[in-house]
Amino acid sequence: MTTQTQKTIKELLEFGIINIDKPSGPTSSWVSQYIREALGLTKTSHLGTLDPQVSGVLPVALNRACRLNDYFMHKDKTYVGIMRIHKEISKEDLQKEANKFIGKINQLPPVRSNVRREVRVREVKTFEILEQKEKDFLFVTRVQAGTYIRKLCSDLGERIGGAHMLELRRTDAGIFNEGTAITLYEFDKLVEEYKKEKELPLKKVITSGEIVSTTISKIEIRRDVVKKVLTGSPIFKSFLEKEQDLSKIKDGDKVAVYSAKRFIGCYNYINKGDLVAKPDFVLN
Repeated sequence: MTTQTQKTIKELLEFGIINIDKPSGPTSSWVSQYIREALGLTKTSHLGTLDPQVSGVLPVALNRACRLNDYFMHKDKTYVGIMRIHKEISKEDLQKEANKFIGKINQLPPVRSNVRREVRVREVKTFEILEQKEKDFLFVTRVQAGTYIRKLCSDLGERIGGAHMLELRRTDAGIFNEGTAITLYEFDKLVEEYKKEKELPLKKVITSGEIVSTTISKIEIRRDVVKKVLTGSPIFKSFLEKEQDLSKIKDGDKVAVYSAKRFIGCYNYINKGDLVAKPDFVLN
């Protein structure tokens, strides 16, 4: 895979992702539009909605990287928040109740959500009560994408006499975390430098869309078939470089296709007869 430093700023703006630390207040769509207008791009899209009052990790895809939304949006998320319990309860007893929500749960989206209100199965990976200050409890939870944390808190409250969420922050969204996120203020400063032809600071905070290959399996093809593949050809067994172990890839899996160190695109693994994969997104 081509390293970040080898990419030009033009390449990164055309196929990159900026990890924004969204403040409480603006919508995720507003942040995405703000990035697009500031950089003069054709298109941007955020990789997973945060409610206006929720802060934290909001990756924003740039131009052609928007095609990768489905590869990133459906990954686990981690949140840190504060919930207020309506009746007296100890930290230990609250943890016991929180433990009952770990695993697969049935969740009805809140009334104000933008999705159809029907019960959905979601998985809570962890739900830990960290600190207590009177009736306010600091917690951290890692959940399947699409889990509503506000609803998780209120559902927990139904078991103990009531609870509601006071604050929430997303610290991880798939492979993106708050350690690499930049604030909008920091972003503005980088854009100012970029307009003064100082592109390196901005370049350093844009992740190449090729990072998608760290989340799926990789397949190598020969250099002499790249031209065919870039014009839409499926991947056939005769296209593959030798000495590849594809035994762990299952039919229907997404795979990243490379030729030497060049990223070609993302494909749907088929493996039927001579056919190996069909294109989902080709970078050309």
